[in-house]
Amino acid sequence: MILDKVNTPEDLRNLSIDEMNTLADEMRELIIKKVNTTGGHMGPNLGIIEATIAMHYVFNSPVDKIIFDVSHQCYPHKILTGRKEGFTDPDKYLKYTGYTAPEESEHDLFKVGHTSTSVSLAAGVAKARDLKGEKGNVIALIGDGSLSGGEAFEGFDNAAVLGSNIIIIVNDNDMSIAENHGGLYSNLKELRETNGKSENNFFKSLGFEYHYVADGNNIASLIETLKQVKDTNHPVVVHIHTLKGHGLKVAEENKEMFHWIMPGTLDENKPALSVPVEDYNSVTKEFILNKAAQNPATAVIVAGTPGVFGFDSTFRNKLGKQYTDVGIAEEHAVAYASALAKSGAKPVLSLMSSFVQRTYDQLSQDLCLNNSPVTLLVHWGGISGADATHLCVFDIPLVSNIPNMVYLAPTCKEEYLAMLEYSYNQNEHPVAIRVPAIPLKSTGVKDDTDYSILNKFKVTHSGKKVAIIGLGNFYSLGEKVREELKRKLGIDATLINPRFITGCDEELLNELKKNHEIVITLEDGLLNGGFGEKIARFYGNSSMKVLNFGADKEFPDRVPLNELYQRYHLMPELIVSDIEKCLEVTYV
Repeated sequence: MILDKVNTPEDLRNLSIDEMNTLADEMRELIIKKVNTTGGHMGPNLGIIEATIAMHYVFNSPVDKIIFDVSHQCYPHKILTGRKEGFTDPDKYLKYTGYTAPEESEHDLFKVGHTSTSVSLAAGVAKARDLKGEKGNVIALIGDGSLSGGEAFEGFDNAAVLGSNIIIIVNDNDMSIAENHGGLYSNLKELRETNGKSENNFFKSLGFEYHYVADGNNIASLIETLKQVKDTNHPVVVHIHTLKGHGLKVAEENKEMFHWIMPGTLDENKPALSVPVEDYNSVTKEFILNKAAQNPATAVIVAGTPGVFGFDSTFRNKLGKQYTDVGIAEEHAVAYASALAKSGAKPVLSLMSSFVQRTYDQLSQDLCLNNSPVTLLVHWGGISGADATHLCVFDIPLVSNIPNMVYLAPTCKEEYLAMLEYSYNQNEHPVAIRVPAIPLKSTGVKDDTDYSILNKFKVTHSGKKVAIIGLGNFYSLGEKVREELKRKLGIDATLINPRFITGCDEELLNELKKNHEIVITLEDGLLNGGFGEKIARFYGNSSMKVLNFGADKEFPDRVPLNELYQRYHLMPELIVSDIEKCLEVTYV
């Protein structure tokens, strides 16, 4: 294998073009095998193999700095920079993270997992180089999908006037995760169709020197162009046209499906899919389609990640003009939704918890300050074993502490539907709903709660001495804790489903003082600034003991969920042990 000769980027310079083409094929085979085994990003990595080889052939990493946008296309880079064992040895498939990570290699400058950041980061690296009087190339690799993010434009706008070496490689495969949306993409199409010769050129309009590579999966063409721009003394854009999923036919033909895959997707003997199981995504889609049919002013908005919510092409086509994908632009999505609501439309905006972070200012200023009645659905919120860049534990502190926001946490299908109805029909507040990140639970009993009466908690079992408040995903944990308290300590605890994240039921909390000594809160998210701290603050000047259970303030990186639950004492037996210790202290 040619790969046996390549352990560092320097080794590429001993290879011929034919050998590098063979190397690309070998790398492609490794990536396909590994990703099909572990799950992960397939299409982005297959499409960038040749460009990665060319970059490392021409540039001298780590002296020259290569910065990946999102970095979900860094697998070829890792193979070439001393980490190929993570792709050749199945026992080490999980040794390296799926994104760039400085702790793994000097060839990775940043931990990156969110989008549209590479040009801004590269501009900062280049400016620091210039201020220190150093030399070297600074290269940013950004995909066309990432160009839809506001920070990408901000980065380009400022990089264009840097006045020194910065090379931006635009990987244009005519795809985001799903299809591209936005006016910029008509210009990219025009540039592709004119072989980069159109005078209508977004990048030139900003002041960049511009180069186009029609076949971005051709190593020889890429090397020729990159050699031309190496050591430039001014900002340059190299626009390369690649094929997402290149070399794997099924990934080329199903680009959206093969952006990221589950383990075993390519296995021939994989069991056929069973009849679709109802889940919170299917419930959401059915609700939206019904409302859209009844009210033409219904507007559904996503920010470049429709697959997270199960919004497949069939669903999108049914909605037609009532569906808007704004691209990787959560900031715009929130302001756009606020304006829709103020103008009499009924916007439903779906965002992934981890990406809510990008739009805090718009949530505060454009949405909540204006009290626009938007329905915001926050998906995947909760503690998980995810990569550090994609943690979904921060949404509760972010969203729930903004004035005027109503943040709801359903525990079952019936509550979720009732909350959707309330939010869609009301005109008083922006309402966010934390879509349960657990298997769907149905009680079979319609929820008739009037959610316009804010911050009213529901007592599902009345007891004494200990009160358990289990929020959203963790209500079922509260049920288990109650059972364990009864079994181990003989305590018949009160169990409460708070439903509201953004406020306290002061009447109920005061009532608990009469025959309870301890209140515990359970939340599937960050403790600092979270729901439990609101309860603890309420009881701060009383004799009530409060124990808060949730996630610590940290960036765990691919830590198994059970290990995190142990670390955070989110196991029934550990919680009961903590309650027992607290009771002992109380009695001393």
